[in-house]
Amino acid sequence: MSDSIITVEGLSKSYGKNLVLDDLTFELPKGEIIGLLGPNGCGKTTFMKILTGIIHDYSGEVLIDGHKIGIQTKAMTAYIPERIYLAEWFKTKDAIDYFADFFVDFDKNKAIEFTKRFNLDINQKIKTMSKGMQEKVQLLLVMSRAAKLYVLDEPLGGVDPASRAGILDIIMKNYAKNSTLLLSTHLVNDLEQAFNHVIMLGGGKVLFNDSINAIKEQGISVEDKFREVFANVW
Repeated sequence: MSDSIITVEGLSKSYGKNLVLDDLTFELPKGEIIGLLGPNGCGKTTFMKILTGIIHDYSGEVLIDGHKIGIQTKAMTAYIPERIYLAEWFKTKDAIDYFADFFVDFDKNKAIEFTKRFNLDINQKIKTMSKGMQEKVQLLLVMSRAAKLYVLDEPLGGVDPASRAGILDIIMKNYAKNSTLLLSTHLVNDLEQAFNHVIMLGGGKVLFNDSINAIKEQGISVEDKFREVFANVW
């Protein structure tokens, strides 16, 4: 069995004449908390959409746990997109029921417990919630699954700074044992202590892909490494 949860070979993706991912080949390890970092427009969201089967028109090969992107990989992957996707007329309890019907690995009791921890009204409609509250609903739905791979695109983007530490703690303590967490963020300083591994994208290429220990051996922080790698961008 491979030690890689994600294997990418010759991956390219363009939007018209804009080449976003340029012939990428790399692997990401199983059972790690992986930070996916890079400036806006570097292809982080595009890559996550490819992983989750939303984008199909790319060249190259992408495997999750040895499987090509398809029904099997969708069943083992839990995804929080960058934008709210829940129907506005849904109440929190409707969203929970929907996930319970759709995913065999969903723990409904765990989801209901999360609503209490997040101080969410189970009968409140999505359209009446703040962006931060909506993101909490999406987070509790995903973290109530026993997925093999969690793909989180800016999961704390709309959450106030006072709540970030608590929500990050919930993420770290509640993803399924032996699973992999791939987390895209621009809040490098807030989240770097959680990472075991980091991959940085820029200019359509992988500019860095290594463990946190490799960064620490240089005597610098993840944020320092980020600034070093992207100095020419800034």
